[in-house]
Amino acid sequence: MYKLTYFAVFEPVGTGYSVYFPDLPGCVSCGEDFEEAQKQAADALGLHLYGMEKDGDEMPAPSKVPQVDTETAAGYIISPVSVFPSIVRNELDSRAVKTNLTIPAWLKEIAEAQGVNYSKIFQSALMDYLGINQK
Repeated sequence: MYKLTYFAVFEPVGTGYSVYFPDLPGCVSCGEDFEEAQKQAADALGLHLYGMEKDGDEMPAPSKVPQVDTETAAGYIISPVSVFPSIVRNELDSRAVKTNLTIPAWLKEIAEAQGVNYSKIFQSALMDYLGINQK
């Protein structure tokens, strides 16, 4: 399992810290205090890298010395933030998502009368249809 580490710039603002990653434009976060800002930065980094991977974008190599934006407020802190992409990927790919499906009203009535778990049945049927072995 590999770990990726990028430098983040923690900028003091009136309500806590704003965070950005110089190597990853668009990857931003914030927190009410430094501890929360670090946690939120790690979440933002994981989601950003996951999105880049899904989009087929090349991930830039982490820089040794981050380029701080000249408009960054005084008192900023540069800190490394690390994530394990495989853990993030597994969590995001395994999360439950909602989807709608349409069935006849009479079938819904019978199923509800028998306490059917639609999600469980749909997952099982879809995996069977796609030829995916259940674990």
